[in-house]
Amino acid sequence: MFTGLVLGKGKLVEKRPSGGGMVFGLEADFDLTDPEEGESIAVNGVCLTAMRIQGRRFLVDVSPETLSRTNLGNLAAGSVVNLERALRLADRLGGHLVSGHVDAVASVIERKPEGDFVRFTFTVPAGFGRYIIEKGSICIDGISLTVNHCDDKTFSVAIIPHTLTVTTLGGRKQGDTVNIEVDLIGKYVEKLLAAKGADGAAAQSGINPAFLAEHGFLR
Repeated sequence: MFTGLVLGKGKLVEKRPSGGGMVFGLEADFDLTDPEEGESIAVNGVCLTAMRIQGRRFLVDVSPETLSRTNLGNLAAGSVVNLERALRLADRLGGHLVSGHVDAVASVIERKPEGDFVRFTFTVPAGFGRYIIEKGSICIDGISLTVNHCDDKTFSVAIIPHTLTVTTLGGRKQGDTVNIEVDLIGKYVEKLLAAKGADGAAAQSGINPAFLAEHGFLR
């Protein structure tokens, strides 16, 4: 698990095919203190396994599934990515719970300066609009952000100067693609509401759309 608070940036120094997928060589711009072979690390929001860690450099395997569902396949040698090491139980949860399992790719529609801030507007990936709510959490390229506005086709976020500096969002422009992970709690709630009993009938539960609306979970 991760929090969506990016620890630093990394550079893609190697990219090669391997077994239908790819192997990436990455170099972090921060020290990997107490590195553990096989630990999880989020690369642009994608949970990957770090191998052959040497100083600030490490390798990751990128599966065909990951290449098809994320923007990692579009990276070239020299590309810069966001990096976050896995959450420890003693860490502060400053962002929100992020699994590192990217749902889809979205495109930047607009980048609009607002003083020292920048407002980004993105496309809503097909089938995921119901999980994006105003003032809810969303993970974009591994960054925990708050949705400012959303409709059926777009959503927007406001980026503070610090985030523009320490993450790759500072260099994003119209037409660029980003990895999106929606708030996983909504997906679990949806599946529970759709659950069926052993006889195939809808399972009875005190939690239903009316209950969620009454308590402020649905609009």
